[in-house]
Amino acid sequence: MYFPPIASNDWETTTSAQLNWNEDEIDALITYLAENNTEAFIILKDGKIVIEEYFSDTNQNTLHPWNSAGKTLISFLIGQAQQDGLLTIQDATSTYLSKNWTSMTPAQENAITIWNQLTMTAGGDYSVENTMCYDPECLTYLNEPGEFWYYHNAFYTLLKPVLEEATTNNFDGYFEEHLKNKIGMNGNWVSIAYNDIYFSNARSMARFGLLNLNKGRWENEALIDETYFEEMTTTSQNLNPAYGFLWWLNGKSSYKLPQSTATFQGKLIPNAPDDLIAGLGANDKKLYVVPSEGLVIVRLGPEAENSTLGPSGFDNILWEKISAIYN
Repeated sequence: MYFPPIASNDWETTTSAQLNWNEDEIDALITYLAENNTEAFIILKDGKIVIEEYFSDTNQNTLHPWNSAGKTLISFLIGQAQQDGLLTIQDATSTYLSKNWTSMTPAQENAITIWNQLTMTAGGDYSVENTMCYDPECLTYLNEPGEFWYYHNAFYTLLKPVLEEATTNNFDGYFEEHLKNKIGMNGNWVSIAYNDIYFSNARSMARFGLLNLNKGRWENEALIDETYFEEMTTTSQNLNPAYGFLWWLNGKSSYKLPQSTATFQGKLIPNAPDDLIAGLGANDKKLYVVPSEGLVIVRLGPEAENSTLGPSGFDNILWEKISAIYN
């Protein structure tokens, strides 16, 4: 496994010919990306860059929003904070947020844990006007925590103030020291309405993908313990098998999607390898990690077709074209 240097923009490359990939299919992939609003696209094989393309006047330095693909960063940080003894994922969220952070009864509020926030099982009422809103009046009771899965963004967003409190009101410093600077990422968190969104260049997202391809290790340093990493990247509850700790998982028998209570049968991305894990953000922000193939793939830019949260039909079409290259 190759790791690019921390304090340099140098990054080793390899070629599709060296990998014995199907070069005839690469042009079709690049054309498809260009026709579907892509701004940045990277494929790493065992850490080395095979394909790196930029469109629409963007380049290596352009900063892109991760949208909900950035949830994976928060999940990783929670694991690091637990490893450092600053919290445990079984702690009640109320331990770190002020009393009455919801409009629920004290018993209902105290039943919500960090684990519920990580797994989208907090039980809040998703019929409210805005599920991004984390003001107390927006957070009302509907289900017992752990009994129902719904992609309720507000409970996720409140993981950041949990981390701020657990790390002595120093989220940014903790993030930079324990993750960002460790792997040479650039970028910053930006608050937009009720969302905290990470912005970085595409290579920074690829660096984070490489870290997770290597199970939380950067070169010889383990940034997270293996037990938490396995919990984070495997089915976290039986309500939505395709969801870990804020990571999407392929190869499961069924899945649920944002803004829906329905259960869909089959794999999340049928054309992708079963062991794929992914950070999937609104409007087709994609971070794919495939351990069996040694692949990290980044796609950034506006939505390809329709504006959606997380998974979209674009995933499966894109993977049809990616698979044609390396298979």
